[in-house]
Amino acid sequence: MRSLRSIGTAPNEKGEQMKQGTTIITLDNGYHLWTNTQGEGDIHLLCLHGGPGGTHEYWENFGEELKDIGVQVHMYDQLGSFYSDQPDYSDPEIAKKYLTYDYYLDEVEEVRQKLGLDNFYLIGQSWGGALTMLYALKYGQHLKGAIISSMVDNIDEYLVHLRQIRAAALPAEDVKFMEACEASGDLDNKRYQDCVEVLNREYVDRRYPPAIRHLIPTMATDVYGPFQGDNEFVVTGKLKDFDLRDQIHNIKVPTLLTFGEHETMPLSSARRMAEVIPHARLETTPSGGHHHMMDNPPVYFSHLKKFILDVENNRFND
Repeated sequence: MRSLRSIGTAPNEKGEQMKQGTTIITLDNGYHLWTNTQGEGDIHLLCLHGGPGGTHEYWENFGEELKDIGVQVHMYDQLGSFYSDQPDYSDPEIAKKYLTYDYYLDEVEEVRQKLGLDNFYLIGQSWGGALTMLYALKYGQHLKGAIISSMVDNIDEYLVHLRQIRAAALPAEDVKFMEACEASGDLDNKRYQDCVEVLNREYVDRRYPPAIRHLIPTMATDVYGPFQGDNEFVVTGKLKDFDLRDQIHNIKVPTLLTFGEHETMPLSSARRMAEVIPHARLETTPSGGHHHMMDNPPVYFSHLKKFILDVENNRFND
């Protein structure tokens, strides 16, 4: 492990001193990941961003927001994303090896080990929520709690909801135009992309804070494309087959499901998941889109803090 920047130390679950600030970790495969730790306390939260191919940025204020309850927040950019190494995915062998569910799931476990975390909370947004479910199923013995933020356990129900929100947000002729572009593969069409932007502003980034704006796009499209596709409102990649409906009853750790009330993911699916996962709680954020931690932070963090404190004080099921 080599350190890019370190600001102070704080003890991990084993009583060892953990580096604060930014640290570059070297994976066993030789690639490097950017990681960052903020805050001090005995509670540890590891954050998984969305995309795939997104960035850590919407976690950057979590250390400040959770400092009053003693949470250390750990975040990282997944392989191929933002500050972390960018493999050459044009090489078929590299793409075959690293653009898989199994790779990104086991990457979470390796990051956990290299950061020295155990008995910790795992939070995942969107694609990160899919990884959180998979991690809880395979490596749940390391978790104190799981937070699934804006992600459902299957894509079929998501696609049904996408058709509903298109019809609600766009004129019928625009919906038909989008469908025609998707059928022909004309996704770079300006009118099509303008429709996508309308949907993004309505259901994904409803408040789009200046802090996460960039002069150039930061999404790693060579990671996003093979899993999702061109945008949030069409699924042509590997995620189209994502379905854990027959497995989520095996998630045994306390679980918070947190969704915006005006987002891309169907709340009907979230309510079903809350019934099926044995120890689950569903919280929704008014006026929140897919990134409801930015759309309505006071409500989002109130729900998150209550969940963590209830688990810490053995009153989660009260």
